[in-house]
Amino acid sequence: MRNLAQKLEIKSDNTDPVAEVKTALADLAAAVEDVKKTAANDNIADLAKRLEAAETKLARPAIIGKAANDNEPSEERKAFAHYLHRGDAIPAEEVKTLTVSSDPGGGYLAPAEMSTEFIRDLTEYSPIRQYASVRTTGAPSVKYPKRTSITNALWEGELEESSGSEPAFGQLEIPARKLTTYVDISEELLADSAGAAEAEVRLALAEDFGAKEAVGFVSGNGVSQPEGFMTNADILNTVNGHATNLSADKLIDLMYALPAAYRNAAGAAWAMNGTTLAAVRKLKDGQNNYLWQPSFQAGQPETILGKPVVEMVDMPDIGDGNFPIAFGDWSAYRILDRLNLSILVDPYTQKRNGVVRIFGTRRVGGRVLQAARFRKLKTATS
Repeated sequence: MRNLAQKLEIKSDNTDPVAEVKTALADLAAAVEDVKKTAANDNIADLAKRLEAAETKLARPAIIGKAANDNEPSEERKAFAHYLHRGDAIPAEEVKTLTVSSDPGGGYLAPAEMSTEFIRDLTEYSPIRQYASVRTTGAPSVKYPKRTSITNALWEGELEESSGSEPAFGQLEIPARKLTTYVDISEELLADSAGAAEAEVRLALAEDFGAKEAVGFVSGNGVSQPEGFMTNADILNTVNGHATNLSADKLIDLMYALPAAYRNAAGAAWAMNGTTLAAVRKLKDGQNNYLWQPSFQAGQPETILGKPVVEMVDMPDIGDGNFPIAFGDWSAYRILDRLNLSILVDPYTQKRNGVVRIFGTRRVGGRVLQAARFRKLKTATS
Protein backbone atom coordinates (compact mmCIF):
# COMPACT_ATOMS: atom_id res chain seq x y z
CA MET A 1 0.00 0.00 0.00
CA ARG A 2 2.96 2.26 0.58
CA ASN A 3 4.00 1.71 -3.03
CA LEU A 4 0.48 2.48 -4.03
CA ALA A 5 0.55 5.71 -2.07
CA GLN A 6 3.87 6.64 -3.62
CA LYS A 7 2.42 6.07 -7.04
CA LEU A 8 -0.56 8.26 -6.21
CA GLU A 9 1.65 11.11 -5.01
CA ILE A 10 1.48 14.10 -7.41
CA LYS A 11 4.60 16.08 -7.85
CA SER A 12 4.07 19.81 -7.68
CA ASP A 13 6.66 20.60 -10.31
CA ASN A 14 4.85 18.70 -13.03
CA THR A 15 3.69 20.99 -15.75
CA ASP A 16 0.78 18.66 -16.72
CA PRO A 17 -1.12 17.67 -13.59
CA VAL A 18 -3.96 15.98 -15.52
CA ALA A 19 -1.57 13.56 -17.16
CA GLU A 20 -0.03 12.67 -13.84
CA VAL A 21 -3.48 11.94 -12.32
CA LYS A 22 -4.31 9.64 -15.22
CA THR A 23 -1.01 7.84 -14.79
CA ALA A 24 -1.58 7.44 -11.03
CA LEU A 25 -5.08 6.00 -11.60
CA ALA A 26 -3.74 3.51 -14.11
CA ASP A 27 -1.09 2.39 -11.63
CA LEU A 28 -3.80 2.07 -8.94
CA ALA A 29 -5.96 -0.15 -11.14
CA ALA A 30 -2.98 -2.38 -11.91
CA ALA A 31 -2.12 -2.66 -8.21
CA VAL A 32 -5.72 -3.65 -7.33
CA GLU A 33 -5.65 -6.41 -9.93
CA ASP A 34 -2.39 -7.70 -8.48
CA VAL A 35 -3.97 -7.86 -5.00
CA LYS A 36 -7.05 -9.76 -6.29
CA LYS A 37 -4.88 -12.31 -8.08
CA THR A 38 -2.76 -12.90 -4.97
CA ALA A 39 -5.85 -13.44 -2.71
CA ALA A 40 -7.49 -15.82 -5.19
CA ASN A 41 -4.29 -17.85 -5.50
CA ASP A 42 -4.09 -18.13 -1.69
CA ASN A 43 -7.73 -19.37 -1.42
CA ILE A 44 -7.23 -21.92 -4.16
CA ALA A 45 -4.08 -23.20 -2.48
CA ASP A 46 -5.86 -23.57 0.87
CA LEU A 47 -8.77 -25.46 -0.71
CA ALA A 48 -6.42 -27.79 -2.53
CA LYS A 49 -4.57 -28.50 0.73
CA ARG A 50 -7.82 -29.43 2.56
CA LEU A 51 -8.94 -31.74 -0.26
CA GLU A 52 -5.59 -33.47 -0.22
CA ALA A 53 -5.88 -34.06 3.56
CA ALA A 54 -9.40 -35.56 3.15
CA GLU A 55 -8.24 -37.90 0.39
CA THR A 56 -5.36 -39.04 2.53
CA LYS A 57 -7.65 -39.82 5.47
CA LEU A 58 -10.06 -41.78 3.30
CA ALA A 59 -7.24 -43.82 1.80
CA ARG A 60 -6.08 -45.13 5.21
CA PRO A 61 -6.77 -48.89 5.99
CA ALA A 62 -9.64 -49.74 8.42
CA ILE A 63 -7.56 -50.76 11.45
CA ILE A 64 -9.66 -48.91 14.09
CA GLY A 65 -11.91 -51.05 16.39
CA LYS A 66 -15.71 -51.02 16.35
CA ALA A 67 -17.19 -47.79 17.64
CA ALA A 68 -19.56 -47.73 20.56
CA ASN A 69 -22.51 -46.75 18.40
CA ASP A 70 -21.84 -49.36 15.69
CA ASN A 71 -25.04 -51.29 14.91
CA GLU A 72 -23.42 -54.52 13.81
CA PRO A 73 -25.93 -57.40 14.38
CA SER A 74 -25.31 -59.88 17.20
CA GLU A 75 -24.38 -63.53 16.70
CA GLU A 76 -27.96 -64.58 17.42
CA ARG A 77 -29.36 -62.17 14.82
CA LYS A 78 -26.83 -63.34 12.23
CA ALA A 79 -27.69 -66.99 12.93
CA PHE A 80 -31.41 -66.28 12.66
CA ALA A 81 -30.92 -64.44 9.36
CA HIS A 82 -28.99 -67.44 7.99
CA TYR A 83 -31.79 -69.74 9.19
CA LEU A 84 -34.38 -67.68 7.31
CA HIS A 85 -32.29 -67.97 4.14
CA ARG A 86 -31.16 -71.58 4.39
CA GLY A 87 -33.55 -73.33 6.79
CA ASP A 88 -32.19 -76.40 8.61
CA ALA A 89 -29.07 -76.44 6.42
CA ILE A 90 -27.27 -73.88 8.61
CA PRO A 91 -24.02 -74.95 10.34
CA ALA A 92 -24.17 -76.74 13.71
CA GLU A 93 -22.58 -73.86 15.61
CA GLU A 94 -25.33 -71.52 14.45
CA VAL A 95 -27.98 -74.06 15.50
CA LYS A 96 -26.48 -73.97 19.00
CA THR A 97 -26.70 -70.19 18.94
CA LEU A 98 -30.44 -70.41 18.24
CA THR A 99 -31.13 -73.04 20.96
CA VAL A 100 -32.97 -71.74 24.07
CA SER A 101 -33.51 -73.61 27.35
CA SER A 102 -37.02 -75.08 27.82
CA ASP A 103 -37.36 -75.73 31.53
CA PRO A 104 -40.89 -77.05 32.29
CA GLY A 105 -41.54 -73.99 34.46
CA GLY A 106 -39.54 -70.99 33.35
CA GLY A 107 -39.03 -72.12 29.75
CA TYR A 108 -42.77 -72.22 29.07
CA LEU A 109 -44.08 -69.35 31.16
CA ALA A 110 -41.19 -66.90 30.64
CA PRO A 111 -39.97 -67.06 27.00
CA ALA A 112 -38.40 -64.11 25.20
CA GLU A 113 -41.85 -63.06 24.02
CA MET A 114 -44.95 -64.05 26.02
CA SER A 115 -48.06 -64.79 23.98
CA THR A 116 -51.43 -63.77 25.37
CA GLU A 117 -52.93 -67.03 24.04
CA PHE A 118 -52.59 -69.95 26.47
CA ILE A 119 -53.12 -73.62 25.64
CA ARG A 120 -55.10 -75.46 28.31
CA ASP A 121 -56.50 -78.97 28.63
CA LEU A 122 -60.24 -79.30 29.15
CA THR A 123 -61.40 -79.69 32.76
CA GLU A 124 -64.83 -81.31 33.01
CA TYR A 125 -67.01 -81.59 36.09
CA SER A 126 -70.63 -82.35 36.87
CA PRO A 127 -72.94 -79.30 36.74
CA ILE A 128 -74.92 -80.31 39.81
CA ARG A 129 -74.53 -76.82 41.31
CA GLN A 130 -76.76 -75.47 38.53
CA TYR A 131 -79.66 -77.75 39.54
CA ALA A 132 -79.27 -78.15 43.32
CA SER A 133 -80.48 -75.62 45.89
CA VAL A 134 -77.51 -73.45 46.94
CA ARG A 135 -77.32 -71.43 50.17
CA THR A 136 -74.61 -69.39 51.88
CA THR A 137 -73.75 -69.44 55.56
CA GLY A 138 -71.40 -67.76 58.00
CA ALA A 139 -71.37 -70.72 60.41
CA PRO A 140 -69.30 -73.92 60.33
CA SER A 141 -72.50 -75.95 59.86
CA VAL A 142 -76.24 -75.59 59.41
CA LYS A 143 -78.88 -77.74 61.14
CA TYR A 144 -82.28 -78.28 59.58
CA PRO A 145 -85.26 -79.47 61.67
CA LYS A 146 -86.81 -82.51 60.08
CA ARG A 147 -90.24 -84.07 60.54
CA THR A 148 -89.91 -87.82 60.42
CA SER A 149 -93.59 -88.74 60.77
CA ILE A 150 -97.05 -87.22 60.93
CA THR A 151 -99.86 -87.60 63.49
CA ASN A 152 -101.91 -90.80 63.71
CA ALA A 153 -105.62 -90.02 63.37
CA LEU A 154 -108.17 -92.85 63.76
CA TRP A 155 -111.74 -93.36 62.62
CA GLU A 156 -114.09 -93.39 65.56
CA GLY A 157 -117.74 -94.02 66.09
CA GLU A 158 -120.23 -91.96 67.98
CA LEU A 159 -119.44 -91.47 71.67
CA GLU A 160 -116.05 -93.21 71.27
CA GLU A 161 -113.09 -91.63 73.01
CA SER A 162 -110.46 -89.89 70.84
CA SER A 163 -106.87 -91.13 70.88
CA GLY A 164 -103.91 -88.76 70.95
CA SER A 165 -100.83 -88.79 68.68
CA GLU A 166 -97.70 -86.77 68.09
CA PRO A 167 -95.61 -86.09 64.98
CA ALA A 168 -91.97 -87.14 65.22
CA PHE A 169 -89.14 -84.72 64.56
CA GLY A 170 -85.44 -84.99 63.98
CA GLN A 171 -82.50 -82.90 62.88
CA LEU A 172 -80.30 -82.91 59.83
CA GLU A 173 -76.91 -81.17 59.88
CA ILE A 174 -74.80 -80.07 56.90
CA PRO A 175 -71.21 -79.20 57.90
CA ALA A 176 -68.93 -77.07 55.72
CA ARG A 177 -65.97 -79.20 54.62
CA LYS A 178 -62.54 -77.75 53.88
CA LEU A 179 -60.76 -78.16 50.54
CA THR A 180 -57.24 -76.74 50.34
CA THR A 181 -53.85 -76.87 48.59
CA TYR A 182 -50.90 -74.62 47.81
CA VAL A 183 -48.55 -73.98 44.90
CA ASP A 184 -44.90 -72.90 45.12
CA ILE A 185 -43.66 -70.70 42.29
CA SER A 186 -40.32 -68.93 41.93
CA GLU A 187 -40.03 -65.16 42.25
CA GLU A 188 -38.10 -64.98 38.97
CA LEU A 189 -40.87 -66.77 37.11
CA LEU A 190 -43.48 -64.44 38.52
CA ALA A 191 -41.44 -61.40 37.47
CA ASP A 192 -40.40 -62.70 34.02
CA SER A 193 -43.90 -63.85 33.01
CA ALA A 194 -45.40 -60.37 33.51
CA GLY A 195 -48.23 -61.73 35.66
CA ALA A 196 -49.14 -64.61 33.35
CA ALA A 197 -47.78 -67.28 35.73
CA GLU A 198 -49.84 -66.13 38.71
CA ALA A 199 -52.96 -65.78 36.56
CA GLU A 200 -52.57 -69.35 35.30
CA VAL A 201 -52.05 -70.66 38.84
CA ARG A 202 -55.25 -68.92 39.95
CA LEU A 203 -57.17 -70.35 36.99
CA ALA A 204 -55.76 -73.83 37.66
CA LEU A 205 -56.85 -73.61 41.30
CA ALA A 206 -60.35 -72.50 40.31
CA GLU A 207 -60.76 -75.37 37.85
CA ASP A 208 -59.32 -77.91 40.29
CA PHE A 209 -61.57 -76.81 43.15
CA GLY A 210 -64.63 -76.78 40.87
CA ALA A 211 -63.92 -80.32 39.70
CA LYS A 212 -63.18 -81.63 43.22
CA GLU A 213 -66.32 -80.20 44.80
CA ALA A 214 -68.43 -81.66 41.97
CA VAL A 215 -66.99 -85.11 42.70
CA GLY A 216 -67.88 -84.57 46.35
CA PHE A 217 -71.48 -83.67 45.49
CA VAL A 218 -71.83 -86.85 43.41
CA SER A 219 -69.86 -89.47 45.38
CA GLY A 220 -68.47 -87.74 48.50
CA ASN A 221 -68.12 -89.91 51.62
CA GLY A 222 -69.83 -87.42 53.96
CA VAL A 223 -66.97 -87.63 56.49
CA SER A 224 -64.24 -85.28 55.29
CA GLN A 225 -66.15 -84.45 52.11
CA PRO A 226 -69.70 -83.41 51.27
CA GLU A 227 -72.21 -86.23 51.16
CA GLY A 228 -72.76 -87.27 47.55
CA PHE A 229 -76.23 -88.23 46.40
CA MET A 230 -74.80 -91.50 45.07
CA THR A 231 -73.54 -92.51 48.53
CA ASN A 232 -76.73 -91.69 50.44
CA ALA A 233 -77.94 -95.01 51.84
CA ASP A 234 -81.56 -93.89 52.10
CA ILE A 235 -82.07 -93.45 48.34
CA LEU A 236 -83.92 -96.47 46.93
CA ASN A 237 -83.09 -98.15 43.63
CA THR A 238 -84.69 -100.04 40.77
CA VAL A 239 -82.90 -103.17 39.53
CA ASN A 240 -82.26 -103.18 35.80
CA GLY A 241 -82.37 -107.00 35.44
CA HIS A 242 -79.10 -107.15 33.47
CA ALA A 243 -75.54 -106.16 34.30
CA THR A 244 -74.76 -104.37 31.02
CA ASN A 245 -77.86 -104.07 28.79
CA LEU A 246 -80.19 -101.27 29.82
CA SER A 247 -83.91 -101.94 29.87
CA ALA A 248 -86.35 -99.31 28.60
CA ASP A 249 -89.11 -100.81 30.76
CA LYS A 250 -86.98 -100.47 33.90
CA LEU A 251 -86.38 -96.77 33.20
CA ILE A 252 -90.13 -96.31 33.07
CA ASP A 253 -90.46 -98.26 36.31
CA LEU A 254 -87.80 -96.10 37.95
CA MET A 255 -89.42 -92.81 37.01
CA TYR A 256 -92.91 -93.82 38.11
CA ALA A 257 -91.63 -95.28 41.38
CA LEU A 258 -91.38 -91.69 42.63
CA PRO A 259 -94.51 -89.90 43.87
CA ALA A 260 -96.14 -87.67 41.27
CA ALA A 261 -95.31 -84.51 43.26
CA TYR A 262 -91.60 -85.31 43.06
CA ARG A 263 -91.69 -86.82 39.58
CA ASN A 264 -93.37 -83.73 38.11
CA ALA A 265 -91.45 -81.13 40.12
CA ALA A 266 -89.74 -78.31 38.28
CA GLY A 267 -86.31 -79.63 39.30
CA ALA A 268 -86.93 -83.26 38.24
CA ALA A 269 -84.31 -84.56 35.80
CA TRP A 270 -82.21 -87.57 34.83
CA ALA A 271 -78.49 -87.71 35.63
CA MET A 272 -75.87 -89.89 33.91
CA ASN A 273 -72.49 -89.62 32.23
CA GLY A 274 -71.90 -89.39 28.49
CA THR A 275 -71.20 -93.10 27.99
CA THR A 276 -74.48 -94.08 29.64
CA LEU A 277 -76.35 -91.38 27.76
CA ALA A 278 -75.13 -92.84 24.47
CA ALA A 279 -76.61 -96.22 25.46
CA VAL A 280 -79.91 -94.70 26.59
CA ARG A 281 -80.32 -92.84 23.31
CA LYS A 282 -80.56 -96.20 21.53
CA LEU A 283 -83.45 -97.47 23.65
CA LYS A 284 -86.95 -97.69 22.11
CA ASP A 285 -90.44 -98.30 23.45
CA GLY A 286 -92.94 -100.89 22.27
CA GLN A 287 -93.93 -98.68 19.29
CA ASN A 288 -90.29 -98.45 18.16
CA ASN A 289 -90.01 -94.83 19.32
CA TYR A 290 -86.83 -93.62 20.97
CA LEU A 291 -87.11 -92.81 24.66
CA TRP A 292 -84.65 -89.97 24.12
CA GLN A 293 -85.82 -86.82 22.36
CA PRO A 294 -83.66 -83.93 21.19
CA SER A 295 -84.12 -80.34 22.24
CA PHE A 296 -86.58 -78.55 20.01
CA GLN A 297 -85.75 -75.06 21.26
CA ALA A 298 -82.46 -73.28 21.93
CA GLY A 299 -81.59 -73.30 25.61
CA GLN A 300 -83.88 -76.26 26.39
CA PRO A 301 -82.34 -79.62 27.42
CA GLU A 302 -82.82 -82.94 25.67
CA THR A 303 -85.29 -85.29 27.33
CA ILE A 304 -85.82 -88.96 28.26
CA LEU A 305 -89.45 -89.95 28.77
CA GLY A 306 -90.26 -86.25 28.67
CA LYS A 307 -87.86 -85.30 31.50
CA PRO A 308 -84.63 -83.29 31.08
CA VAL A 309 -81.24 -85.01 31.05
CA VAL A 310 -78.20 -83.64 32.90
CA GLU A 311 -74.86 -85.06 31.80
CA MET A 312 -72.68 -85.56 34.88
CA VAL A 313 -69.20 -86.79 34.06
CA ASP A 314 -68.61 -88.04 37.61
CA MET A 315 -71.41 -90.62 37.48
CA PRO A 316 -70.28 -94.29 37.21
CA ASP A 317 -70.36 -96.22 33.94
CA ILE A 318 -72.69 -99.13 33.19
CA GLY A 319 -71.39 -102.22 34.98
CA ASP A 320 -72.38 -105.10 37.21
CA GLY A 321 -73.55 -103.68 40.53
CA ASN A 322 -73.12 -100.03 39.50
CA PHE A 323 -75.67 -97.21 39.68
CA PRO A 324 -75.14 -95.38 36.36
CA ILE A 325 -78.49 -93.52 36.28
CA ALA A 326 -80.27 -91.37 38.84
CA PHE A 327 -83.59 -89.55 38.63
CA GLY A 328 -85.18 -87.12 41.00
CA ASP A 329 -85.94 -83.59 42.09
CA TRP A 330 -82.52 -81.97 42.38
CA SER A 331 -83.77 -79.10 44.50
CA ALA A 332 -83.70 -81.64 47.36
CA TYR A 333 -79.89 -81.65 47.27
CA ARG A 334 -78.59 -78.74 49.37
CA ILE A 335 -75.20 -77.05 48.82
CA LEU A 336 -73.85 -74.72 51.53
CA ASP A 337 -71.16 -72.18 50.64
CA ARG A 338 -69.23 -71.20 53.77
CA LEU A 339 -66.19 -69.69 52.03
CA ASN A 340 -65.78 -69.08 48.33
CA LEU A 341 -62.44 -69.89 46.75
CA SER A 342 -59.90 -67.85 48.72
CA ILE A 343 -56.43 -67.38 47.23
CA LEU A 344 -53.67 -66.09 49.53
CA VAL A 345 -50.26 -65.12 48.10
CA ASP A 346 -47.48 -65.58 50.69
CA PRO A 347 -44.14 -64.03 49.58
CA TYR A 348 -42.52 -64.22 53.04
CA THR A 349 -42.29 -67.73 54.52
CA GLN A 350 -40.31 -69.14 51.56
CA LYS A 351 -38.37 -65.94 50.84
CA ARG A 352 -34.98 -67.56 51.61
CA ASN A 353 -35.59 -70.06 48.80
CA GLY A 354 -36.75 -67.39 46.35
CA VAL A 355 -40.23 -68.94 46.27
CA VAL A 356 -43.72 -67.45 46.55
CA ARG A 357 -46.35 -69.78 48.02
CA ILE A 358 -49.93 -69.42 46.76
CA PHE A 359 -52.62 -70.97 48.98
CA GLY A 360 -56.10 -71.93 47.80
CA THR A 361 -58.91 -72.70 50.28
CA ARG A 362 -62.59 -73.54 49.83
CA ARG A 363 -65.20 -74.42 52.46
CA VAL A 364 -68.38 -75.98 51.15
CA GLY A 365 -70.90 -78.58 52.28
CA GLY A 366 -73.50 -80.71 50.56
CA ARG A 367 -76.12 -83.27 51.50
CA VAL A 368 -79.37 -84.85 50.39
CA LEU A 369 -82.22 -83.24 52.30
CA GLN A 370 -84.93 -85.69 51.26
CA ALA A 371 -83.89 -89.11 49.96
CA ALA A 372 -87.49 -89.85 48.91
CA ARG A 373 -87.14 -87.38 46.07
CA PHE A 374 -84.48 -89.50 44.34
CA ARG A 375 -84.19 -92.98 42.87
CA LYS A 376 -81.29 -94.83 41.23
CA LEU A 377 -81.02 -97.59 38.61
CA LYS A 378 -78.86 -100.55 39.57
CA THR A 379 -77.39 -102.49 36.64
CA ALA A 380 -77.53 -106.00 38.04
CA THR A 381 -79.65 -109.11 37.79
CA SER A 382 -81.00 -108.72 41.31
